[in-house]
Amino acid sequence: MTRLAYQIPNFTYPDSTPADIFPTVVAQAKAAEAAGFDRVMVMDHFYQLPGLGAHDEPMVEAYTLLAALAQHTETVRLSTLVTGNTYRHPTLLAKTITALDHVSGGRATLGIGAGWFELEHDSLGYEFGTFTDRFEKLEEALQIIIPMLRGEKVSLDGKRYMVADAINSPAPVSRIPIMIGGSGEKKTLRMVAQYADESNLASGTADEIPRKLDALAAHCERLGRDRSEIKVTKLTMCLVAPTMEEAEADLRAIAGAKGWNDEVMEMAKGILIYGDPDTVGEALQATMDTGIDGLTINLPGNGHNTDRIGLLGEIALKATASAA
Repeated sequence: MTRLAYQIPNFTYPDSTPADIFPTVVAQAKAAEAAGFDRVMVMDHFYQLPGLGAHDEPMVEAYTLLAALAQHTETVRLSTLVTGNTYRHPTLLAKTITALDHVSGGRATLGIGAGWFELEHDSLGYEFGTFTDRFEKLEEALQIIIPMLRGEKVSLDGKRYMVADAINSPAPVSRIPIMIGGSGEKKTLRMVAQYADESNLASGTADEIPRKLDALAAHCERLGRDRSEIKVTKLTMCLVAPTMEEAEADLRAIAGAKGWNDEVMEMAKGILIYGDPDTVGEALQATMDTGIDGLTINLPGNGHNTDRIGLLGEIALKATASAA
């Protein structure tokens, strides 16, 4: 289960060309593995997200990228954070994650969520629907995907999906963990309690985590699930450097690559856990002290500098040591 994961959310790098993207991503994955991260994750999006850049910035399709990274890594588990259920039929997703498990030697994890980026759906032709539509689809998808990953034949005559005697051969190499991303206390965390091995609280602040954990525990109690079977992590966005001056220089470099002005740079500082090792370490420790089991961390501003990944690993391993 995830204790410390490294997510790669950005493919716009200073002084680089499109041909540089994949080698830079490989270098990050290798650096994360060497630094002690137990999982490498990428976003399942086709456009860059608000807050990270313009929607037309580079974004690489997730499962092709993960399959390629499997050939350049040895120990880290590989996952999206998280798969948008709306982008693939559940049977295709079951086959895709199974293929990733095979090409990685049993290192796949299925991260999945309901989907939320409306512009991406509307622009590229994916049905977005209502909040209720997307969560009904997610639940039915889980009822198809999970049995397929466990070697069962699946039939479902649902409101959103219909499958008849669906099989998944070959079976996965490993027992693929199911991680549901999202922080909604009524729907998402109920589905975590019912279907998942892991929960990633992708949004919200650290002070909200205890309430989320209480909500998950209540769902587990109602459903007869042992809460201790579910590991909970939090997505955290950082920019760390050996000194505050170097952190500022790193931020200015990525601002230049993305065309940010000073106002946007200041907004970024407010979004990120930003600064030197002591500053970032204290914030990560405070997040762990809320009672979660692990962290998923990204470096959207300077992850292309692999020395920063090594530094982040040192800091984050200290913060997560109590959960080991």
